[in-house]
Amino acid sequence: MNTNAGTESAPHRQLADVVAERIERLIVDGVLKAGQPLPSERRLVEKLGVSRTALREGLKHLRARGIIETSHGRGSFVASLTGRTETSPLMYLLGSQPRTLYDLFEVRVLLEAESARLAALRGTKADHILITRRYEEMVDAHGTETSPTEHARLDHAFHLAICEASHNPVLVHTLSSLNDLLLSTVFASVNNLYHREPHKRGIDRQHARLYNAVIGNLPGRPARRRPTTLTACARPCVKSSRKNNDWFERPCAWKAGIKDTLATAI
Repeated sequence: MNTNAGTESAPHRQLADVVAERIERLIVDGVLKAGQPLPSERRLVEKLGVSRTALREGLKHLRARGIIETSHGRGSFVASLTGRTETSPLMYLLGSQPRTLYDLFEVRVLLEAESARLAALRGTKADHILITRRYEEMVDAHGTETSPTEHARLDHAFHLAICEASHNPVLVHTLSSLNDLLLSTVFASVNNLYHREPHKRGIDRQHARLYNAVIGNLPGRPARRRPTTLTACARPCVKSSRKNNDWFERPCAWKAGIKDTLATAI
């Protein structure tokens, strides 16, 4: 009796591992994102071709690893995978020092240029729809009474959509883990440059070129144009911030405004 039970449970354990691995791959590939609910049990059983017992065991493995969470009334959903990196001592130090602002611009040059190049190579129609939506939201805000905080959120959302279209999960998670710090550079650009028409026109042109290169599947253009434009805009931004850097010396000042609007970000 016990022997039969053992032989019957072994295949379930193996199938449970397969279930866990396939769901993990969906998360790594960005198909399922942090906070997103998993499909219904019935849907997963049909898509994965396994029994309900094997599916439940696989989900149990994922919960034990902290990859998914389950709560009453919400069901199972993808957990926050990067943790609260913004509360680490390193994130605090980087965010509290005005001199790191230009360093962060340099990081954006490296990461965003490569993500745009990959997005131009790998972006799907669904990616293009989302990128277009984010780009149009950003452009539409220019003609309205929009706060610098909201402009920064829209700008950052546009670049995040491009990053996700790179289909490089390591790149996406790297940018996500630096989210608050990179968002501070976007806010700095908006706050210090948008009221200067020549600089604003330069940023707007760069966004248009970036958008057209990614949607037009032209991988050479983002990498070639992005660094020079961003770093050129960074210099006056950093210079201005050093003269009036209260917002950067006290990170909570800009974070408070940003976080009020992040609920509607992607």
